[in-house]
Amino acid sequence: MKEFIFLMIIGKINSGSPDSNTYRFKMNSSKPQVALNSLSKDHDESLKFCSRIRNGLSNKVKPERIRSYTDWFKKNYLERHFETEENLIFPVLGKNVRVKRAIANHRRIRKLLSCGCENEKVLHLLEEELSRYIRFEERTLYAEIKKLATAEQLFEFEKLHQNLHLPEEQWKDKFWLE
Repeated sequence: MKEFIFLMIIGKINSGSPDSNTYRFKMNSSKPQVALNSLSKDHDESLKFCSRIRNGLSNKVKPERIRSYTDWFKKNYLERHFETEENLIFPVLGKNVRVKRAIANHRRIRKLLSCGCENEKVLHLLEEELSRYIRFEERTLYAEIKKLATAEQLFEFEKLHQNLHLPEEQWKDKFWLE
């Protein structure tokens, strides 16, 4: 099996050298091994988000503090992540039943985020829905996308993803640490 190495000058995938601006993509059978890894790392951020909601609720943090955080997370990160998936990544699969399920999940999560209420049940439901959906996406959708997407598409996904950065340092109220 031929192995190719792409050098990428833009992006944030660590090549092992902390000062390097050059990033390597190993390619086997013309498919990057790091395909969709950045978006999967974003899912880790979303799972942390869910954990923070769960911790806040179990520690009896005022729901309005948690809701402020969910509003900030939606605006600064999650909405752009969903748009990237819906407009650039899901089209690789066409309009199959799994893509329709993913888009329906996005819609439900957006509704829970847009509720504007500070009801604890809604916050619990948001956390549960998002974490369940991320697992579906990782196990099912991304696995299928990796099989069907061309090497060029996967490379483009990684490049486009570099614009999705969570400015977590901007959020000051770390209620989940209480």
